[in-house]
Amino acid sequence: MNVAFHPQVIDFLEQLTFELYEKDYFGFYDSACEYVDTMIDDISSNIHIKPCKKAPLHFNKFGKNMFYISYQPNDQTTWYIFFNVNDDRYLIRYITNNHVSGHLLKPDWYL
Repeated sequence: MNVAFHPQVIDFLEQLTFELYEKDYFGFYDSACEYVDTMIDDISSNIHIKPCKKAPLHFNKFGKNMFYISYQPNDQTTWYIFFNVNDDRYLIRYITNNHVSGHLLKPDWYL
């Protein structure tokens, strides 16, 4: 299995680390780094075993024919990881969370 992150996703993750610290979600910069690193590790280690769903058309602007998985580090936040897969190669195209895009990812029972 090979997991790669699109350059825009890498930029997003780097910016996220700074924002988490600057907006006082974490009192220490190292804690913000650990939070993001743990998310990256979870994605890289578990993307092939987590149940995935087909991405809604709204997210086609980040890539066509994508799927997504979720990562929930705490009770308040769920991260959504959008990706393309070909054979055993995964390309992470976009990452967002329930605070930003949750309304676009209605649960199946809601439909």
